[in-house]
Amino acid sequence: MVSEKSGGALEGLRILDLTRILAGPLCTMMLGDMGADVIKVEPPGTGDDTRAWGPPFVEGEAAYFLGLNRNKRSITLNMAAQAGQEILGALIRKSDVLVENFKVGTLEKWGFTNEWLEVNAPRVIRCSITGYGANGPKGGLPGYDFILQAESGLMSITGPQDGPPTKHGVALVDVCTGMLASNAILGALQARHRTGRGQHLDLSLYDTSLFMLANVAANYLAAGREGGRYGNGHPSIVPYTTYPARDGMMAVAVGNDAQFAKFAGAVGHPEWARDARFVRNKDRVAHRGLLDGLVAETLKTDTAAAWVDKLKAAGVPCGRINSVKQAFDDPHTAARAMIETVEHPAVGTLRLIGTPFKFSGTPTSVRRAPPLLGQHTEEVLRQELGLSDQRIAELRTEKVI
Repeated sequence: MVSEKSGGALEGLRILDLTRILAGPLCTMMLGDMGADVIKVEPPGTGDDTRAWGPPFVEGEAAYFLGLNRNKRSITLNMAAQAGQEILGALIRKSDVLVENFKVGTLEKWGFTNEWLEVNAPRVIRCSITGYGANGPKGGLPGYDFILQAESGLMSITGPQDGPPTKHGVALVDVCTGMLASNAILGALQARHRTGRGQHLDLSLYDTSLFMLANVAANYLAAGREGGRYGNGHPSIVPYTTYPARDGMMAVAVGNDAQFAKFAGAVGHPEWARDARFVRNKDRVAHRGLLDGLVAETLKTDTAAAWVDKLKAAGVPCGRINSVKQAFDDPHTAARAMIETVEHPAVGTLRLIGTPFKFSGTPTSVRRAPPLLGQHTEEVLRQELGLSDQRIAELRTEKVI
């Protein structure tokens, strides 16, 4: 058995994870990385949907699931059955945080309303992750990352200027919702120190997708300016896009006028910084097409590595466009501990992405491999709820677990 002494910032806290797919599991994995004890509750027989999302599979385990569910204990539970609901209620009472992404009203249908929590588990923080939230014209509808990227406007600002709207390469709305949920939970835990009580957190993919518009949202809300597609370019900064070098693509991000002067000198065209069309950023934005064309023709004359060396030496932000393999093979990835290794009961040695936040005094850790379906059912029922072997056997016979 893995020690529950994590040494992490959230050591001693218990998270009851009733989530599946991406946003919820990412949230609870982040809390687990910070030291919390995460109990993942899954339907018997099938488990989290992503256990079947492949290929690729590794020794029968879906890579998608493996990437989102470390530092968790898995139990199987039929929550629609009366006996399952009794176990769920007992687990809620012994938890600090309940995270769920059921369809709106599902927990309430089983009897676990906010009023039930106030009476039976007043210190528990309930975090609900849904598609559109519980209220409003779309309240209660299921939400999918791809659809929210479309509806929110995110897709309308992504892709080639003269091409179709394009989604992001990963389910970014789900990812950001999971991160925001983790952040909200930490805030609610801090508030509990002051109030002594939990509260209900309401997060939706819809709200997150709008929040992700960031400066594009500000441009519209404050100035009435609609967003548009600029390919890899920036609506308000030039040169700030990708360019072809002799042997591949690279990215350049010139953030201010002083950087542009350095850039112009480094690429052998100091006269650009004195050209009235390019002196100030607003001038460069107005002459975007001309300047981008000049930069592209210049950078084609040498390799990406050579330009990256010259530009970085001049203090100009830039980088070559890597494949995923190249990114993970980069020595800096290893230096930043962004690849973790853990022993998995089916896979054996398993490499996972590391934790992107570093604590100096209460470090994060990967203590548990992503669990097999129901791997810890008997452990949790016996050790946390005090159920006897006979009762556990009866629950299996009744198909409750």
